[in-house]
Amino acid sequence: MLLGGIQTVLITLQSNLKSMVDIKTLVAKFKDRFSKERFCVGLDIGTSTIKIVKLKFSKDTVELCSFGLEPSQPDPEEALRRVKQSLPATDIANIGVCGSSTVIRYVNFPQMNKDELRQALKFEAQKHIPFSLEEVNFDGYILKEALPDNKMLVLLAAVKKDLISQRLKLIEDAGFKADIIDIDSIALCNAFAFNYQADENPKHKAIALLNIGSSMSNLNILEDGIPCLSRDIHLGGDNFTQKLMEVFGTDFNCAEKLKFNPDKEKAAKITIAFEALLTNLAAEVRTSFDYYESQSTSSVVKIFLSGGGSKFAGLKDMLANFLGIEVEYWDPLKKISISGNLDSQRLKEVSEQMAVAIGLALRQ
Repeated sequence: MLLGGIQTVLITLQSNLKSMVDIKTLVAKFKDRFSKERFCVGLDIGTSTIKIVKLKFSKDTVELCSFGLEPSQPDPEEALRRVKQSLPATDIANIGVCGSSTVIRYVNFPQMNKDELRQALKFEAQKHIPFSLEEVNFDGYILKEALPDNKMLVLLAAVKKDLISQRLKLIEDAGFKADIIDIDSIALCNAFAFNYQADENPKHKAIALLNIGSSMSNLNILEDGIPCLSRDIHLGGDNFTQKLMEVFGTDFNCAEKLKFNPDKEKAAKITIAFEALLTNLAAEVRTSFDYYESQSTSSVVKIFLSGGGSKFAGLKDMLANFLGIEVEYWDPLKKISISGNLDSQRLKEVSEQMAVAIGLALRQ
């Protein structure tokens, strides 16, 4: 499954998922493979912001050596050019896709080896992918073997070919070339797995990663560190900003400032304005939890937040109250060293937005 000589997410899915399934092996491979310094770039093209990071891999460390953020509107191609200028001598990057043209499914298959699975996918994929197989590139990977009734858990992923073509044209027109194309949800899981490993993956319990972007949110549930449910929720930070525009009769930029830095006089009114939207978001999350828990003996015990749309005042506490579950932010740079020449204050301000870009850059 090659597209113009570029490996898609579906070609590279196996090595990617292996990093989530066996983190100790991943870390060992990093130490072995990067005795010499190597670099990898992650480029996250969001609806409102483009994020780029460059990681340096050496024998014992992974270091963030540069990063950049640019508003993607009104001209994404021009924004990509500006991002490229912020990282000199950077032409090749790993990029992500998400949305209604991507599909991730977790399916129980009869026990079989990898070669048998590849053959079976040709016949089984259409049962689980809501597109014609001629429209997509697809692949699968074995996540868990030796399940009851001689079954195994397989991650099945598909991306529409026209989405890949559009994304490749956009970055190539801006001077980039794609090395790997990943699905954002998988990149997010990779970033979390690398930084937290077993720290936040309690045995026989599940945690959720909720990444809130400007127009969309990604929800992933991980059980024992292995992803078992992924979905996109069509509600993001811009919905909250637009609500403030209506309530206060202001423009988008002023509403954004109110959202992140409300004064005492308006804070209570903002909380009330957000209640209906948070109820909808919590309901979508709860529906996903209920579905997962109906299929598993585990329950979700904690939510980890990330994304540029997740940082407005009060979100964490309000979401915890709605769902009755612990909610906290996580650091996608927790186990990544920071180059001394970077603006640490700026990086601290934007780190929650970098999770997908970090996950993309961790791919080799």
